[in-house]
Amino acid sequence: MSVTLSVVVPLYNEEEVIGESYRRLKAVLDGLGETYELIFVNDGSRDSTWALALALAEADPNLRLLSFSRNFGHQTAITAGMDAAAGDAVVVIDADLQDPPEVIPQMLAKWREGYQVVYGLRTKRVGESVFKRLTAKVFYRTLNALTEVHLPVDAGDFRLLDRAVCDTLKRMPERNRYVRGLVSWVGFRQTSVEFVRAERFAGVTKYPLSKMLRLAGDALTSFSYKPLKLSILIGSLVSAASFIYGIVIIFQRLFTSVMVSGWATLACLTLFFNGLILIMMGIIGQYVGRIYDETKGRPLYIVAEKINFD
Repeated sequence: MSVTLSVVVPLYNEEEVIGESYRRLKAVLDGLGETYELIFVNDGSRDSTWALALALAEADPNLRLLSFSRNFGHQTAITAGMDAAAGDAVVVIDADLQDPPEVIPQMLAKWREGYQVVYGLRTKRVGESVFKRLTAKVFYRTLNALTEVHLPVDAGDFRLLDRAVCDTLKRMPERNRYVRGLVSWVGFRQTSVEFVRAERFAGVTKYPLSKMLRLAGDALTSFSYKPLKLSILIGSLVSAASFIYGIVIIFQRLFTSVMVSGWATLACLTLFFNGLILIMMGIIGQYVGRIYDETKGRPLYIVAEKINFD
């Protein structure tokens, strides 16, 4: 059967929101008058999310389910859903209802106008802390400054992708994925639909600070070599400063009566430069580690169960 629209929803411990998320998505999709499929991707949930999804799928043949063998991560779950989607257009949306499903018809209208990527642009973030809003603002602008690929500011993973875009992304099997960055990198005709981001319907965020920092690291190392170039620049400046300081010490010793600083200064400088070296090595190590991940050739994800797929 030809499918016009596929909607991909990654799930990780979403037992408190899956029912309401399904209800609102179903109401929107039924109102479109188009053939559609709804794909829930269970990313190794440890609560009753999978059992609830199975109960929903028994009564709805348009609801397809994928379940991973373990938790592979949010970006990987999005990728698996897009890989399995059969629609001419594919929408990615989280289950927490911060991104409203009611915006999907506007995205579909833009797609019919000829746009191949329609991303949701957050004009306001309701219920988010000042720290979260500030770090998000700094991150997006820093990433754009460090990369040659322009990423829309204040846009998340909520977006519609044309079939041609999904097929292109399938040919990009890199492991440390930053999907919204990959979508910007492939190009095609892109536009936005504005919306107000709501508070999470229930439960707690699945992106604590540690995961946010890891995602930021994946984004930087996947789309920019500037941290490596920055290492060279800092090393050059420190070396130049050390050379000049050495000349100053020699001049003071030979031509003035000023006493040359002793062990305290030497210890501080040694600790500072050793710390700087370790930081630079850490940056290089991040890139080397990602090269190692790519060369192992392991599958990006493992699907343990598939429900309602032909």
